[in-house]
Amino acid sequence: MKILVCISHVPDTTSKINFTNDNTEFDKNGVQFVINPNDEFGLTRAMWFKEKQGASVDVINVGGAETEPTLRKALAIGADAAIRINTNPKDGHQVAIELANVVKENGYDLVIAGRESIDYNGGMVPGMLAEILGANFVANCIGLEVEGDKATAVREMDGGKETVETSLPLVIGGQKGLVEEKDLKIPNMRGIMMARQKPLNVVEPSNPEIFTDSVKFEKPEPKGEITLVDADNVGRLVELLHNEAKVI
Repeated sequence: MKILVCISHVPDTTSKINFTNDNTEFDKNGVQFVINPNDEFGLTRAMWFKEKQGASVDVINVGGAETEPTLRKALAIGADAAIRINTNPKDGHQVAIELANVVKENGYDLVIAGRESIDYNGGMVPGMLAEILGANFVANCIGLEVEGDKATAVREMDGGKETVETSLPLVIGGQKGLVEEKDLKIPNMRGIMMARQKPLNVVEPSNPEIFTDSVKFEKPEPKGEITLVDADNVGRLVELLHNEAKVI
């Protein structure tokens, strides 16, 4: 089974987010970038298929050269090879088209993408990719088993879970739950050394039409001061809820 894991290069969740050029561009200065957490769950599941079923695992990113350290980390975790599509991603359609070109050329059986990246939270790429490829698709995937060309997946839904059966080729939008958090892999020194020798291929983009572009960003209003109320002072709590929060 040939598996391709899509890796988004996103800011660490502890990063302070700012914008430049009149709030039209994300300010990358001083920001630490990591593997998108949803993709990290998918990569760990792919490594399980590699170890238990002999699958091959490649990773891919659409982005500039600055994303290569993130791909090298995925190689250090155990992926066999990495692909970087050399373009600055503008919208989900563009990313899906570029990914689909690589999948078609290399004949991957299973594509594991994160449900969404934690930077722009678009959540559109996995579904678009499946549609372009004519592949089956499972969104919000929290469990996946594959036997031959048959797949059994579990997806999260409002208030519960749904188990579905489908077949390869398959695209999933994975998320937390796809593997246990304790099983997430951390690169060790041997893996980091081996990653330097693994192939990282740069592919030039096909430059499809871009339908959307970011115009302006706004940060949420800063949170107000927190007022602590003693657990025994119910009267003060009621007063604050009535006069300040105005919720009662």
